Amino acid sequence: MSAVFQQPSLARRVAPIFQGFDGLLLAAIALLAATGLFAMYSAGFDNGERFGHHARNMLLAGGILFVVAQVPPQRLMNLAVPLYVLGVVLLILVELFGITRKGATRWINLGIVIQPSELMKIAMPLMLAWWFQHREGQLRTLDFVAATLLLALPVGLIMKQPDLGTSLLVLAAGLSVIFFAGLSWKLVIPPVLIGAIAIVLIVSFEPALCADGVDWRVLHEYQRQRVCTLLDPTKDPLGKGFHIIQGMIAIGSGGLSGKGFMQGTQTHLEFIPERTTDFIFAAYSEEFGLFGNLFLIAGFIFLIFRGLFIAMDAPTLFSRLMAGAVAMIFFTYAFVNMGMVSGILPVVGVPLPFISYGGTAMVTLGLALGVLMSIARARKLAEK
Repeated sequence: MSAVFQQPSLARRVAPIFQGFDGLLLAAIALLAATGLFAMYSAGFDNGERFGHHARNMLLAGGILFVVAQVPPQRLMNLAVPLYVLGVVLLILVELFGITRKGATRWINLGIVIQPSELMKIAMPLMLAWWFQHREGQLRTLDFVAATLLLALPVGLIMKQPDLGTSLLVLAAGLSVIFFAGLSWKLVIPPVLIGAIAIVLIVSFEPALCADGVDWRVLHEYQRQRVCTLLDPTKDPLGKGFHIIQGMIAIGSGGLSGKGFMQGTQTHLEFIPERTTDFIFAAYSEEFGLFGNLFLIAGFIFLIFRGLFIAMDAPTLFSRLMAGAVAMIFFTYAFVNMGMVSGILPVVGVPLPFISYGGTAMVTLGLALGVLMSIARARKLAEK
């Protein structure tokens, strides 16, 4: 008697690939991605390529997310040291043989032109999470000192390029790992107090510090100008202060409910500089108003807290630290971008995740979300 074996359907063969994906995390990503497409279509509709390229970048980031989510956290941990070493070597090569554009040396030609500092946004937290995983149960003060040195090397190289925005993101990612690893509040509070005192002093002595010819030494001249412009953008309203002033006008003119989709006058009359990249939040605020902003902020809060909940449930120290770092990366991106457009932070080159146009940043964020999804997926598969 012959036996007949029925071949499983395509759906049953594909289902295991998606098994364990975190539904709430996917919902947050889908919500922000849809908002980003709406915002880009309106802000860049007169540049037809922008919307198409933005959608393509999102698809590419989604593909990277899907692929990375298939890699178990243990294998991701094995990549930490090679990625960190590769990133530092490339940053040194940028310093020696890099390509200079608009006064900044951030790129290197390796057959294709790449920006190695983008790699460090993921390699840095991976490396520190690996370090603390291997020191678990025997952490001492010297281990935190070593972690700080591991963080300081790439951040210093990136600041030297100079690239304040990327160095801030790498620093935030690294510090979040060190904090979540158990850094004592006794070591956290003093730097915070020193920073607060420094801000008060800068604001109090702004006329003298921002006078022509004053050298701050610790910052490049263009970085000093950005801080001074933040403190008083009306000093040069048609020059260095133009970005901040027009951004605040656009945000304020949106009111509670906004002027409506594709109805923003500040946006479409081109008063907002970089309206599809760094300053797209101003264009979004003008058209969707306070209610739209609250919706967008709620989406980011949901994504960040979902990442923190995934970190809390992760089974290993490496997974917990990495998931927490990814959540804080998104917090830093959103806070810094919205802050600089609103006039409460200096203008730096930090895009708004999912909303701003930019291929490299979108790929980096897709990689970060893939790591987060991998951690969530590993926990769910282990439970089953």
